[in-house]
Amino acid sequence: MASPSTNLTHAECLNRAESLELASYDVALDLSRAADPDAGTFPSRSAVAFTARGGDTWIDLIAERVVAARLNGRELDVAGYDGARLTVPGLADGPNELVVEAECRYSRSGEGLHRFVDPVDDATYLYSHFEPTDARRVFANFEQPDLKARFTFVVTAPDRWQIVSGQPETARTDDGNGSATVTFAPTPPQSGYLTAVAAGPYHRVEDLWTSDDQKVPLGVLCRASMAEHLEPDAIFTVTRQGLDFYDRAFGFPYPWGKYDSIFVPEYNLGAMENPGLVTFTEGFIHRGAATRADRARRAEVILHEMAHMWFGDLVTPRWWDGTWLKESFADLMGYHVTEVATEFDGAWTTFAGRRKAWAYRQDQLPTTHPIVATVDDLEAARQNFDGITYAKGASVLKQLMAYVGEAAFFAGARDYFARHAYGNTELADLLDCLERSSGRDLRAWSRAWLETSGISRLDPLLETGPDGRITRLAVTQTATDPVTGASVDRPHRVVIGLYEPADGGLQRVRSIETDVVGARTELTDAVGGPAALVLVNDDDLSYAKVRLDAGSLATVRELLATIPASLSRALVWSALWNATRDAELPASDYLDVAFRQVGHEPAADLLDTVLGEVATAIENYLPAAQRPAARSRLVATCRAGLHDATPGSDTQLTWARHLTRAATVSADGTATVRDLLDGSALPEGLSVDADLRWACWVALAAQDAVSSAELDAALAEDDTMTGRRAHLLATASRPGAREATWQRATTDESLTNDQLRALVQGFSRPVDPPAPAYAERYFASIVGWWAGRTMTMATILARGLFPGGSLDDGQRLQQHPVVRQARTWLHEHPDAPGALRRIVIEQLDDLERALRAQAAAP
Repeated sequence: MASPSTNLTHAECLNRAESLELASYDVALDLSRAADPDAGTFPSRSAVAFTARGGDTWIDLIAERVVAARLNGRELDVAGYDGARLTVPGLADGPNELVVEAECRYSRSGEGLHRFVDPVDDATYLYSHFEPTDARRVFANFEQPDLKARFTFVVTAPDRWQIVSGQPETARTDDGNGSATVTFAPTPPQSGYLTAVAAGPYHRVEDLWTSDDQKVPLGVLCRASMAEHLEPDAIFTVTRQGLDFYDRAFGFPYPWGKYDSIFVPEYNLGAMENPGLVTFTEGFIHRGAATRADRARRAEVILHEMAHMWFGDLVTPRWWDGTWLKESFADLMGYHVTEVATEFDGAWTTFAGRRKAWAYRQDQLPTTHPIVATVDDLEAARQNFDGITYAKGASVLKQLMAYVGEAAFFAGARDYFARHAYGNTELADLLDCLERSSGRDLRAWSRAWLETSGISRLDPLLETGPDGRITRLAVTQTATDPVTGASVDRPHRVVIGLYEPADGGLQRVRSIETDVVGARTELTDAVGGPAALVLVNDDDLSYAKVRLDAGSLATVRELLATIPASLSRALVWSALWNATRDAELPASDYLDVAFRQVGHEPAADLLDTVLGEVATAIENYLPAAQRPAARSRLVATCRAGLHDATPGSDTQLTWARHLTRAATVSADGTATVRDLLDGSALPEGLSVDADLRWACWVALAAQDAVSSAELDAALAEDDTMTGRRAHLLATASRPGAREATWQRATTDESLTNDQLRALVQGFSRPVDPPAPAYAERYFASIVGWWAGRTMTMATILARGLFPGGSLDDGQRLQQHPVVRQARTWLHEHPDAPGALRRIVIEQLDDLERALRAQAAAP
């Protein structure tokens, strides 16, 4: 049961920061019994040196129990420990030393110190994840980002294991009984949530990066059973390319001594920027075939986390309302450096087609917020790791980099790091540096882009003559801040692309770069230009929803895939998708364009994005009666694409992946999936590796076209973590498994985070929606889930089990039973935790958006 004091408010943490100044932590962790399944906890000792102005405070700790606590040698009464905070009374006015000894619990949720046992070899692996405030699950600390200190970790673990932390090892002693104690060098000043430890029989590969004045040891680690799939050379190449770029661009030597990258199982995120020991999900280790887009995504994440070594780690936001500052900057850098410093050009196409879709969705939810958000407490902070904080922020900073100029942008960054190294900052500190470097006043820009919510919409206002040429073109802007209701006028730097058919395809024959300011901007330079396709925000310089005029829509219906630039194609697809989500373009019309054009899309990563959106359009935005035919058409399209693809190409693998996904909701794909599994009709060049095989098994299970014996045999062939999760998903996806799946997901607290996700995913299969009774059980249960689980596990349940549904003929949106139940729950639970209310509000909004789109069907 979560303690009421688990949540931390900004106000109380601000007061604590004003009364304390930290110097150092010495943290000792005894993990020597980690491989013993009966050892659910581990001893933790934290010694904190700090100065204070007297009075009382508290230290944060989520532990099984507090063994002892001493302040300046005086024993403290620990009886009042409430499971989250330990009161520390009678501080000295000046230097203090606080020692807290505790028994802390190993995690199965990815929070704190996660313990994983590999089914391949029964080896035990540990890794930590602390952002935003889970270091307190491993050692007592003042859990807030503005109380930086130097950390010295001393870790005892089995002597045959790799034992690593963010700093290099300085000493190692063996006890002669199978354990070793490793002492690590003190860290530079850093926030506690950025510390990290890992231990286990990890496979390790080493390399070195050198610059004119540095030699930085590099390491890549993964589970021993994944070593055969690791691509250390590719990972080291991107790592060195990134360090080369940032060393030049930031003008501040890499500050953390070493650079290890560790790939871990059951990870809740893509990666985490722990300085010196960056943690990545094992999903970036490809067990089988991988596309160029898969490797480009890994490169972008490597470079995103590396940017944090400076922006976020060296200089850290003072509080969680500054999360956007570090994440937006790192997101921008991840794509920018991938584009300019690695082999993976085309990063901005992926950003426009996939990453910004996340931002557009988030920014249209009732819970949207300015990029510079108000974060009153920890629960709000956890929920603000969202599409606005990352993707919208990156889009806006990309505009800012263009606005001040790339040279001035990086000059400002260098000034920022030099002035604030090892400190904490706020937005004004960065703007001051950029204003000095660029000579521009950025306050008005900040107010328009960072301090308002919502999306601007840009529409072409078009008139043509008898010859079809443009006689007038204007761009209209509409924007309302959904939080305040006020009209917002944002400045946009955009390119207007004018296209006409030529040589069998669409060619951009004129581009007009201009500033769009105010409600209407006239473009006299467009007069006389072609009107076949008018693409507002071509080149993706701004953050805005754009619409296509009727003539452009007719053109792309026939010629979209012939547009030469993948970025421009991505922007057209984005415009179509946003119009569909807004119920302005019927889903059937969107699907008509998609089915005509997607088979000709040459870029595998863009093909992957569009096929994913096609599946969403069918299941969410198309009326239920029209879905079976659309599902069959998607299967046929994927089958044809697979047949026509170049053998061994990324496009072929992409078609195969989406064929299996389409087959989960349409029996039309069952025979083809069987053919892939047994090899009877295997396309030349396609390798059905373990991951693709499991995708086939899941598809067959969802269609009740596989026996339990077959699934068990598949698991016996691939009894790995991935295989077990896939087997669990397949079993949960079978018709008739729903009640057992619900019971296990909602009551079995021994499940790991990944296992719970698999069960929830299987339960929610769209081809066979849950019975209405589950909606009633959901709303009756979510408060209990939130109180009784960690936030990660409760969030998986609350988001994943939210009931869906379709609009019946003649039914009004307000009459839909789930809409009524959700609104009733929100009305009756005004005091429910804010993060839980946010989840329900967002899930309800997604449902209502889907129902509006269904109602808009012709």
